[in-house]
Amino acid sequence: MDDLFTTTEFYYTDYTDFAEGKVCSLEDVRQFKKKFAPVVLSLIFAVGLVGNLLVVITFRYYKRTKSMTDVYLLNMAVADILFVLTLPFWTVNYHKGEWIFKDFMCKFIRSIYAINFTCSMLLLACVGIDRYVAIVQVTKSFRFRTTTMAYKRVICFSVWIMSACLSGLTYYFSKCYKYNERFVCEASYPEDATALKWKLAVIIVQISLGFCIPFFVMFFCYLCIIKTLLQAHNSQRHKAIRVIVAVVAVFLVCQVPYNVVLVIKATQLGRTDGICSKNINYAYAFFITETVAFFHCCLNPVIYAFVGVKFRNYFMKIMQDLWCISKQYMVGSRISRVPSETSRRTSEVYVTEGGSSFTM
Repeated sequence: MDDLFTTTEFYYTDYTDFAEGKVCSLEDVRQFKKKFAPVVLSLIFAVGLVGNLLVVITFRYYKRTKSMTDVYLLNMAVADILFVLTLPFWTVNYHKGEWIFKDFMCKFIRSIYAINFTCSMLLLACVGIDRYVAIVQVTKSFRFRTTTMAYKRVICFSVWIMSACLSGLTYYFSKCYKYNERFVCEASYPEDATALKWKLAVIIVQISLGFCIPFFVMFFCYLCIIKTLLQAHNSQRHKAIRVIVAVVAVFLVCQVPYNVVLVIKATQLGRTDGICSKNINYAYAFFITETVAFFHCCLNPVIYAFVGVKFRNYFMKIMQDLWCISKQYMVGSRISRVPSETSRRTSEVYVTEGGSSFTM
């Protein structure tokens, strides 16, 4: 089965293409991915998991979700955590050079990836809308935000359900099969005239929901917010504007190159008259820009949460409490080695002193 009928968002195993009517080998691209992908994906996994777990811990034990922005940030952290949890499977896939987790895991992992990537992008748009209402539509802010907070579970559930439904195409077409003596996990389309239509439909859905809709919503909302802040006489407005610029800039840097490559790929579907070197460059560009897009899940906690003074204070509180817990554990271990009477008195004193150090 060749590239005319198979494709994947990851391009992990798609190592042949057609150019000038002949098969164009992408073996060099495969070797490049095998060398660098495990390192890069492991880094994204570690940083993204730790950063987003800190956000979840902060909301769970230190900061109540008092606004819809907080609710969206919490859900976005969960989505990013689920997303990074799929990366070890692809890391193993790169390292082994083939898919070893069978057909069900192929469908499941690719679906989880699609659900959480789409969900994260839609939640970014929701954050922009909530900030727009809070800052620009001040007179309507109280009623709107009170209503949304009352239905926060319904709203977030709807976002997750929408993301799950949109990933249905990914689940349906994903398949583990043998190709060039290797088992691969990628989208497999019917070998007929509808194949190109399905491939184009998947790319259109991915571009529109993964980039276009969040981008235009964010652009409109944050543009109005900046305009409002510039008209306000507030000493904090410049800091707020810098944060907004950082949010939009990171989104553009991470997402624009990847989606431009997707558009180019869509225009090349079904063509066999291309130049082999150009197709190889497209394969390199796809891998690099997609990896940059993955880094967005690591930057989300920094930009949307820890950039605020309160969140930084909560983060420091978490570090202090973890230090107190580790210190208590180490002291407790040393105390257990001394005579029982001394141990009992010492531990009682320590518990009394340490009881209030970890307040949740």
